[in-house]
Amino acid sequence: MKPWIVWSALALLSWGFFGFFPKLSVRHISPESAIIFEALGGLLVAAVVLYLVKFQPEIHPKGILYAVLTGCTGVVGALFYMRAATLKEVSVVASLTAVYPLVTIFLAWALLREPLTWRQAVGMAFAAVAIWLMADGG
Repeated sequence: MKPWIVWSALALLSWGFFGFFPKLSVRHISPESAIIFEALGGLLVAAVVLYLVKFQPEIHPKGILYAVLTGCTGVVGALFYMRAATLKEVSVVASLTAVYPLVTIFLAWALLREPLTWRQAVGMAFAAVAIWLMADGG
């Protein structure tokens, strides 16, 4: 099996739990409190990775900037997700937010000039229909 498939499958599983655990969390604490503890969980993972790279992460200003922006947008998105999960079933919220690759694909096409194939365009159209079907139900 190709390594990128293994890593992608592990990301899929991780993000599946990432979409599920917030619903359990916000049953007991507010989304704002949950974000604090989620960030602490992220720090724990960062500490392990820092150890694995022998406390010598690569340093480049643009790389650091984009990594920090990734963290900020991820945590803000998680906060919004948790807020939504307090108001609606997590199965619906997860389905709607799981089409975030539409934004990624558009940004990659518009800013990085990555090609957009007709199959991706059709897939994006199906995802848009999925958003409409999920949102229209509730």
